Amino acid sequence: MDQDEKTESGIRQQARDLFGSAGGRAKAGVRQAHGFLSGRPRRQQVLIIGVASFVVLLAAFIAYLVILIPLTPGVDDLKQVTSARPSTILSSDGKELGTFEQGLQERVKLSQVSPHVVTALIATEDHRFYDHHGVDFTRIGGAMLASLKGDAQGGSTITQQLARNMFPEEIGRARSINRKLKELITAIKIENTYSKTEILEAYLNTVPFLYNARGIEMAARTYFGKPASRLDVLEAATLVGMLKGTYYYNPVTNPERSLARRNVVLAQMLKRGAFNEARYKALVKRPLRLDFERQAERSGRDNHFTAYVRKWLLEWANENDYDLELDGLVVQTTLDSNLQEAALRAVEKQASALQAVADVEWANPSPPGSTSIGTYTSMRSSIAPFDYYWHTHGAQLDAFVRETPDYRKAVDGGEAPAAALKRIKADRSFMKRLKEAKARLEAGFVAIDPTTGEVKAWVGSRDFARDQFDHVAQAARQPGSTFKPFVYGAALENGIPPEQPYVDAVMDIRAADGTVWRPTDMSGTTGRQMTMRDGLVYSKNTITAQVMRDVGLPPVVKLAQNLGIRQSKLAQVPSLALGTSPVTLLEMVSGYASIAAQGEYRKPVFVRRISDRDGNVIADFATVAPERAMSAASSATLIDMLRGVVNRGTGTAVRYRFGINGDVAGKTGTTQNNADGWFILMHPNLVAGAWVGFNDNRVTMRSSYWGQGGHNAILLVGDFFKSALDAGKIDREALFPGGRPPAPARAREEEPEEEFIEPGDLVEGVPADEPAPVEQSVDEAEEVEDAPMEGVPPPPPTPVPTPLY
Repeated sequence: MDQDEKTESGIRQQARDLFGSAGGRAKAGVRQAHGFLSGRPRRQQVLIIGVASFVVLLAAFIAYLVILIPLTPGVDDLKQVTSARPSTILSSDGKELGTFEQGLQERVKLSQVSPHVVTALIATEDHRFYDHHGVDFTRIGGAMLASLKGDAQGGSTITQQLARNMFPEEIGRARSINRKLKELITAIKIENTYSKTEILEAYLNTVPFLYNARGIEMAARTYFGKPASRLDVLEAATLVGMLKGTYYYNPVTNPERSLARRNVVLAQMLKRGAFNEARYKALVKRPLRLDFERQAERSGRDNHFTAYVRKWLLEWANENDYDLELDGLVVQTTLDSNLQEAALRAVEKQASALQAVADVEWANPSPPGSTSIGTYTSMRSSIAPFDYYWHTHGAQLDAFVRETPDYRKAVDGGEAPAAALKRIKADRSFMKRLKEAKARLEAGFVAIDPTTGEVKAWVGSRDFARDQFDHVAQAARQPGSTFKPFVYGAALENGIPPEQPYVDAVMDIRAADGTVWRPTDMSGTTGRQMTMRDGLVYSKNTITAQVMRDVGLPPVVKLAQNLGIRQSKLAQVPSLALGTSPVTLLEMVSGYASIAAQGEYRKPVFVRRISDRDGNVIADFATVAPERAMSAASSATLIDMLRGVVNRGTGTAVRYRFGINGDVAGKTGTTQNNADGWFILMHPNLVAGAWVGFNDNRVTMRSSYWGQGGHNAILLVGDFFKSALDAGKIDREALFPGGRPPAPARAREEEPEEEFIEPGDLVEGVPADEPAPVEQSVDEAEEVEDAPMEGVPPPPPTPVPTPLY
């Protein structure tokens, strides 16, 4: 029995006690009434009975209200609102990750709020606000009549809404007469305690506006980038319009609904005389313009994972009628705090080292050409990072400037484009910030337990405070060769054995529309036969393309979607086989987790369960029913093929550099011009993947060596797995089906170059009879710490004489 039911039961008992003693007298009264009515005309009898019934019902209603009065918040409660408990986000091992405290709230005086807000609020929510004493009985009557006619309307005043905001637990949420009466009584008490100005002020400071913004001041900053005092009539109408349903009328996610609701508010303002018809017609034609920016959490503890959880929880709470800032819910996530720390350390250490590589390689015309991280970190302090890059990419730098808000604002304000560009480029401080932002290497990392689908570690960028764009769930980038296992998996599902021979040669593959695709490999072709297994191990584009030709595009797309690529749209073009269709890191790691789980897909889980403040579980997400995405036999064979990648293919660094000798399998990936580096590693207990690149993919790693996923992203994953194994978080002895412990890694191992998409590799629309381009071999490089790169570094691009500002 919940609190409302207990309260109603008590009220009924009190009512029985109140009227029980009058039972005997009532019977006598009935006999007297019968005698009184028996000699009167029928019409008089009906009238007398009706009046008497109304009086009795009214008396009962008044008695009911009298009983409820002490059960509602008192004056002391109004002046010292019941202390609220914010909901808490915990890791799987009980460590606090964040809270939903009312930190994003800044109380302001009514004089600090735009008059447009007050006008819009009163016109829309309670136009008789100054004429009632907390309850507008006239409006309630009108709402009841409208509801009876099929047009459901609410009759709550601003004061009643404030009562709900202030006392959500005491008044409750159930749609019952009991709850409504408690709300009415509390509203009357508020009116007798506070002035109308104080009520408006309290209401505007406590109403929630999503994104953890509470109150009109934080809402104004969140949605329009300005204080509440500067909101114009359209912005005020937009925010007031959200009050009918913050999630439904969210201008960020539902702009069309928000615009329509804003215009309804403007119509109400017109009706109440806020402006004339001509002004109204002009206003409703204006577009919905936002300057949205979620305000930073004052707790300073948020990261990309908690931000993702918060977004999901806000939607969940809205759908399930909970207030995360007041209800004190306990949200247990799947994140393992120790694995998360290991991931953070790996990203910080290895991405910083790779940043030094990028800084040094782009600092001078001739890069060092070393395979040693130490070479670059030792040189970092003596060079001007990216100096050579900016000197030789003047047109690109101009394009970056033209894309900034400062430039667009200047041009929109009437300044000549050339003059605006020159003026902004002359601002040394501005240009320094712009160059640093564009030249900052970024990374994303996520780890999933394949047996449960639970997310164990999540790092969305190198620094959440600096870059809140999430490279795990938000960033969609080309996956390169990490997509190839889906092609080979589809082949296995279609009965093609791993030892199926293919010719390592450039071939014309005709698409359905008649165009010809001619994929090539950087390292050249041998013209010899190669098994499908080795095609994956050595990441050969030529072999992968032939496998895709034999299988067909639809099976490849279907398998990728079944395994986990369920958000991003996969373009059904031949080059999909080489990873040209952008996807998120979360999707890719989820796909590999499905392979590791012997072909069973589990939707990634990041919240295990939610409990109320008393410890009662109100939602449980721990059990995820798996979906069969791929046969167990095919997944076991595919895992074995991917073992070869880390044993003798492009992912060997994970063994000899980090000493990971367990039963692991994985795949590297690199995209055109070294824009994206990927590596995903599978272990029976854990699957982890990393992406490395620049936010703007026009900026890339300079050398093909350090631009490869097998030399950059692999460092993050290897570092993480080493920590996880050393800490005993995953079992060193765990084996995949059919697996056996590998031999210890040798101190030095040769590794093939990662094959990735270069300009000209994907040739669409080439006549079938045109000869294939001649392939030039590329020397294979050895990745050995402190050993120089073999061969001559590639010549630097031709400098463009552009002054550096």
